[in-house]
Amino acid sequence: MKLDGVPFNLDVTLCCGQVFRWDKKGDWWYGVAGGTACKVCQVNEELEFANADEQFIENYFGLNDDLQKISANIGRDEHIRKALSEFWGLRIIRQDPWECLISYICATYKNIPAIRRMLLNLSSKFGEKTALDGMEFFTFPTPEKLASATAKDLLECGLGYRAKYVQETSKRIFENNFELESLRQLPYTQAKKQLCNFAGVGPKVADCVLLFSLGKTEAFPVDRWIERVILNHYAEKLPELAQKLQQREGLTNGDYAKINVFGREYFGEYAGYAQEYLYHYERMNT
Repeated sequence: MKLDGVPFNLDVTLCCGQVFRWDKKGDWWYGVAGGTACKVCQVNEELEFANADEQFIENYFGLNDDLQKISANIGRDEHIRKALSEFWGLRIIRQDPWECLISYICATYKNIPAIRRMLLNLSSKFGEKTALDGMEFFTFPTPEKLASATAKDLLECGLGYRAKYVQETSKRIFENNFELESLRQLPYTQAKKQLCNFAGVGPKVADCVLLFSLGKTEAFPVDRWIERVILNHYAEKLPELAQKLQQREGLTNGDYAKINVFGREYFGEYAGYAQEYLYHYERMNT
């Protein structure tokens, strides 16, 4: 598949902390997406893939997003422009909302290797086995599978206190036949409010799900890296809050809300893209 001048960086897109179930082996990235194991490789402006069709690849990797337009919208200061330049071609992946929701419930207060382990354990225990190039993969478990899992089963997957949240949310979604896709049609604030009704879902988890799976590019997730971005590069825009953050560890819900509102108002309708570029730039340059 020829990219024909469409800016895309596969390595950066899969390495920037959005997704947790892709691995690079040689030149190829292997993962499970769309309910099947697939592989993708980029050589300059050529994208090769197997076990997936072109339409799926285009949608999953957000290749229809107009990155030039997005960059023009969010490139409001020198710092964000540096991030855009260094990681040009990073795109917001359009994940399956169910997998994204459970992934980010598991991600609370965990680093990426630990999150990857939890999701691999869940998938190998409750998902369906599949294979590609002689390697074994597992689909992500359905709401029904996780709803019927015992707390002990989930604890054995290394979820810790998150086990009860995964269990409760899975049961609620399965028993009520709740369609997460329906949130795509709601305005950002309403969709976020509905997500926050699920066990284990606070503002950050909700924002991640909205941004990485439901097309809400105005979502602006805030974590410790974005807190550092604010302190290091945007303190003059939030002077009172920056002063408070320097004096204590951790974000309160009020702090989160202030940074979230700032990000959405300052960067506009593509604030989520700004967030991901800033987040990855901070991690790679600290």
